[in-house]
Amino acid sequence: MKQLLYVILAAALLLALYACTDETIGVSITDGVSSIVEDSSFVITGHSVRNDRVQMRTSTKMLGVLRCDGFGDITAEAVTMWMPAVSIDTVGVTADMIDSCRLKLRLPYSNGFTGDSLAPMRLNVYRLNKSLPSPIFSDFDPTDYYDADDLLATESYSPTSGWLEMGDSYVTGSLVRDTVRVISVPMPKELGQELFTTFVNDPSKFASPKAFADVFPGIYITNTYGSGHVVNIKATELDVYYRKHGKTDAGTDTIYHHGQSYLASTPEVISDNIINYAVDDAVTSMVNNGEALIVAPAGYEVQVRFPIQDIIDKYQANIGSNQAVINTLTLTLPVSVPLTQYNIQPPTYLLMVKASKKDQFINGDSLANNKDSFYAVYNSLTKEYMFTGLRNYVLNILNNQGGVATEDDFNFIITPVDVTTYTYLSGYYYSGTTSTVTKISPMVSRPAIVRLLLDKAKIKITYSKQIVD
Repeated sequence: MKQLLYVILAAALLLALYACTDETIGVSITDGVSSIVEDSSFVITGHSVRNDRVQMRTSTKMLGVLRCDGFGDITAEAVTMWMPAVSIDTVGVTADMIDSCRLKLRLPYSNGFTGDSLAPMRLNVYRLNKSLPSPIFSDFDPTDYYDADDLLATESYSPTSGWLEMGDSYVTGSLVRDTVRVISVPMPKELGQELFTTFVNDPSKFASPKAFADVFPGIYITNTYGSGHVVNIKATELDVYYRKHGKTDAGTDTIYHHGQSYLASTPEVISDNIINYAVDDAVTSMVNNGEALIVAPAGYEVQVRFPIQDIIDKYQANIGSNQAVINTLTLTLPVSVPLTQYNIQPPTYLLMVKASKKDQFINGDSLANNKDSFYAVYNSLTKEYMFTGLRNYVLNILNNQGGVATEDDFNFIITPVDVTTYTYLSGYYYSGTTSTVTKISPMVSRPAIVRLLLDKAKIKITYSKQIVD
């Protein structure tokens, strides 16, 4: 019995050694031969389409006026409702002890603006008179939502005029603290006193943004003077400063000075970038010449026709009656960056989504599912975007549609987006970090421009094929 077992083990070892040393990537015991096939002989076509009405799905805001040769003219204003503080410090404090309050606009320490950093600008802040609509778009008209006489503040500013401090940010999907530059706008002391008194009389008004909207619907921020830059406001908050009765360590009465954030603009509340983009002659010329041009925000996106049926037909003809497994399907898009006055760069992220699914994707605040929608990150070294994970897209047509693509399967929109991620510690003893995409929304973080070189795009399918004798 032991001799028979030794014979079986020896035979198995010989078969394993033979399979590992064969140059045809393995020979099975059924005498089949496996091979890996890569095919990139496919062509994608497309053209620019105007996209001047973007739905807002982010708390990031743009503000300013920029005239940029090679890009165009852009004006950006903002409206936002508020997320109120759950609790306000009232112990040893009265409304008369409110000294001041400030609206703080927090910009990224680096790359927080586009244009001339020294250009002087002036902004006005108005109080909204009713809640903002939902959904809300970049062509929103605030005229009926504020009164010109209800001016809360006016302030001169530039991207480098604010001070540096540690500030809260929601861009990464969770509340983190980092170094930011702050544009600080003095607000009426009476506003802070009003908010304090409201909380004391009825704390339930601060229980939710909806309840708080009856007290203070929000603000409208607009430019009233100057041009030369737009800033990227990553966080907006209203801070109130006050005196407070207290005791010293020795037990004697004293007055302390404190500050608290009463309100903030967060992803949970309605906010909007009001964008007006006038196209530059150079951009018009490129679009008229058939270039696949992307301009953000509220500029241009690209409609493409993806040759999925050609891919499927060639794949099926190649494998015939043999067995095969699709490994990957990718799209690599080389780009060029048009020359602009302020060296405006490409979008960091692009979303490729079925044209029929785009509105549903944006309205639903969706994530890419690698079947109808995909996203890619710009590689500044290779000057290209690579969409990976298209495997499920082709498998869905093969498995659920008999390999026959519908018109809906061909037509895609490629549009600039902002991607929010949540980064957390992972690995053994938390030695590394892992990032998870939590939100994909239309790009409104900064101006961007890029030309997609569709004639140089590379669609590559990779599959393993087994030929059985």
